[in-house]
Amino acid sequence: MQGPLPGHPSDTPHIPVLIDAILRECVPIRGVWLDGTLGAGGYTRALLQAGAERVIGIDRDPLALRMAADWAAPWGDRVRLVEGTFSDLDTLAGEPLDGVVLDLGVSSMQLDLPERGFSFLRDGPLDMRMSQQGQSAADLVNSADEAVLADILFHYGEERAARRIARAIVAARAVEPIVTTARLAEIVAKCLPRPKPGQSHPATRSFQAIRIAVNAEFSQLAEGLAAAERALKSGGLLAVVTFHSLEDRIVKRFLQLASGHEANANRYAPARSAEAPRFDLVTRRAIAPDEAEIARNPRARSARLRIARRTAAPAKSIPAADLGLTDLRPKGRR
Repeated sequence: MQGPLPGHPSDTPHIPVLIDAILRECVPIRGVWLDGTLGAGGYTRALLQAGAERVIGIDRDPLALRMAADWAAPWGDRVRLVEGTFSDLDTLAGEPLDGVVLDLGVSSMQLDLPERGFSFLRDGPLDMRMSQQGQSAADLVNSADEAVLADILFHYGEERAARRIARAIVAARAVEPIVTTARLAEIVAKCLPRPKPGQSHPATRSFQAIRIAVNAEFSQLAEGLAAAERALKSGGLLAVVTFHSLEDRIVKRFLQLASGHEANANRYAPARSAEAPRFDLVTRRAIAPDEAEIARNPRARSARLRIARRTAAPAKSIPAADLGLTDLRPKGRR
């Protein structure tokens, strides 16, 4: 998640989250890097300025690529822009990589544009599609079974009132389709206690859950981590910035399994055969932003950074179930 560009509908300057920590932990920055979530280009420009020879910038949002055309031009052939998802980053890169950086979740650029339908703070069409293609949030909210909606809210938003909210959504859409962010936020808010000062908006968890389902974010993340493993050279670095515990849990689990640091939770379970680690952990624990960064960019508060270095061991796929993934979208939309 990056701060918006100057002139964007926000007063927050364009700030890539935890970039100083990435540059510090990954020194020296060199060779070919891939920015799998280009957004406003903050990470790409920082990597180039720090010494990367070239950066491949990937984004599935056509708007991000159109905006990048202006700032990328002075960098010439040191920047290559590609439309696509980071789940296919090894194919899209088409060459071995010295580093991969992923900044997960919705970008500030997307949040700040009401017409994109990501935010409950600004009324707009209920969309939430990062690629601007496929099923929208309105499609999901107005067609999914009540049980599916409840599962999405609970598993992707950790919303304890998931069943109550799903029931309210189904009742409301029976009267009139839910087509705006303000209407959905109103329905959710009526199901929950009024927030105390300093607490998040009641619709926060529900909007997160629906956005994750619409964009298949968790399966994209798992596939992207596997693609990075395939694309990175021996010694190449993987840096991932997450913004909530569910994302971080997937990244942590992937790196535990790929580095041989999986905790043996059940001493009676059969021991896994020893395998050569495919990653070495650079950060044993997730790095959080310091108070100074949070003061500069309040949206960085929940960010966590994990970094690992690729070894020479052959890439190996990890089953989705081992990462704790469950696809909750309606069967016809998978």
